[in-house]
Amino acid sequence: MRVLVADDEVTGRMLAERWIKAWGYETVVVSDGEAALAQLKRDPSIQLAVLDWMMPGLSGIDVCQAVRASITDRYVYMVLLTGKGESGDSVEGLDAGADDYVTKPCNPRELEARLRAGKRIVELERTLVRVQEQLSHEASHDALTGLYNRRAILEELERELMRGGRNSQPLSLILCDIDHFKNINDTYGHPAGDEVLRAIPGLFTSALRGYDRTGRYGGEEFLIVLSNCAEKAAENAAERVRRSVAAKPILISGRELPVTLSLGIASSEAAHEGVASLIKAADRALYRAKRGGRNRAILAEASDYLATSSARLAHVPQAELE
Repeated sequence: MRVLVADDEVTGRMLAERWIKAWGYETVVVSDGEAALAQLKRDPSIQLAVLDWMMPGLSGIDVCQAVRASITDRYVYMVLLTGKGESGDSVEGLDAGADDYVTKPCNPRELEARLRAGKRIVELERTLVRVQEQLSHEASHDALTGLYNRRAILEELERELMRGGRNSQPLSLILCDIDHFKNINDTYGHPAGDEVLRAIPGLFTSALRGYDRTGRYGGEEFLIVLSNCAEKAAENAAERVRRSVAAKPILISGRELPVTLSLGIASSEAAHEGVASLIKAADRALYRAKRGGRNRAILAEASDYLATSSARLAHVPQAELE
């Protein structure tokens, strides 16, 4: 763990640096408050700081106040070194944002104990951040595929559609469905079906741009959100996705299993009524791809954007949709 040492007095600075290194920490040493604040802002790996109270320019108190006001992405544990002995002075330091203080002349054992306490606080904070990030990821991602889950990908679609509207940029989406997925489960078992679902996202990567968004829309369906992407470019992207999956059989228990996708494409360039209308249009195009023989990408027609949901599956035998 790295410790910032800020002290304008050379002897005190050198002693503190020597002690802190001997206790197993890395040190970053500066001689004034401005440099201390700049270093803390610049280097997020520093979360422990030992600050002299009296320094030219910004004092230790000033640095504490500035850190609490400006560094919000992590917690910095700050120990003030002070020659002041009045209780009111220590209260002033703590009110300014310091976590602890050590009076001069500095007792190295006392400073070490203060840093140990600070290290425990910082490590606890880091653990809490990791847990929070993990929980946030789990809430927005599908556990099986690692992609956005249905709620999250729809939120991405809504957000990108609004952004595209503000910037007069087109948005397109691709709805993908694994062909004959029920047969895969029935023939090879549900674990094999899960392996196919896990493998599919990796096959998308080379076909899409780095900032395109992909989510598991449900079951064996995937939704791809293409921001700043017109109809023709979306058709090309869908075709790349289709070819990428069709060209690489998925290895299941030592056996290569050919897998194909049917894809429906919709674009905000067409007249539509928002997210639901776009998805509906892509959905109808997808089912035409299914009925047309599967393993193909179909662009939605103008009438698809206004079609009612009840018409989606009209006269389409269920066997043709699997």
